[in-house]
Amino acid sequence: MAEATRIVVVDDDDLFRPMLVGNLTEAGFHVREFAAPDVALEALSADAVAQDVTIDLLILDWKMPGLTGLELLQRLRQINLMTPAIFLTSLDDVIYEEAALKAGAIDFVGKTRSFAILQRRIELALSRSEPVEAGSDGQVGSDGVLQTGPLLLDAGSHAVTWRERPVSLTLGEFKSVALMVRAGRDVSYREIYDALRGENFAAGQGPDGYRANVRALIKRVRQKFIAVDPSFDAIENFPGFGYRWRAASKDA
Repeated sequence: MAEATRIVVVDDDDLFRPMLVGNLTEAGFHVREFAAPDVALEALSADAVAQDVTIDLLILDWKMPGLTGLELLQRLRQINLMTPAIFLTSLDDVIYEEAALKAGAIDFVGKTRSFAILQRRIELALSRSEPVEAGSDGQVGSDGVLQTGPLLLDAGSHAVTWRERPVSLTLGEFKSVALMVRAGRDVSYREIYDALRGENFAAGQGPDGYRANVRALIKRVRQKFIAVDPSFDAIENFPGFGYRWRAASKDA
């Protein structure tokens, strides 16, 4: 995977960035680096206009002069550059992680993590989701599309349709829904977080800090479904444990 992967790194830290780029290059990745977000935006915008965007992954710092990493990602999305993005930052407060994921980033990694962990997270970010398997109520077609009631999940494109209307989910949000659907049972906070971040990754305050991240994630998912169907109630919460995707009577 590394040999074919093209990564753009945007980080103003002149000590950390060369070390990161060196590790990525040594691991076999092709890396393009920028020390300033405005320069990165100008260059990537020009590439987009020239239809010469050859990027597989963005790795962004958060606090930078001029634009923050979050603002840079939002600007890139506005020019339809939908390259997957990972935030690599020293900020570890849950509010930053939630903001990054809400903006469409697929991961949020602390700079204190080892490069081996970052490399694994890059591999997870770039890998296609495993084919979605049906739970007790779902059916998977030969094209990899899972249908359960009015819900359609396309494992190839990560497209989601509810009552024949598209629902715009991020990759992480798609994975959380797919996990609940294919499980066909109650799914714990830990299972959902592990599916997004890797097994036993620690986040937030205290040993159960990850639960706040999962609750925020599921809240966003619910809001997106409700935006296309105000009567949506297919995600059921079990306080203190997790969630279940249920086939309600409305699904018939």
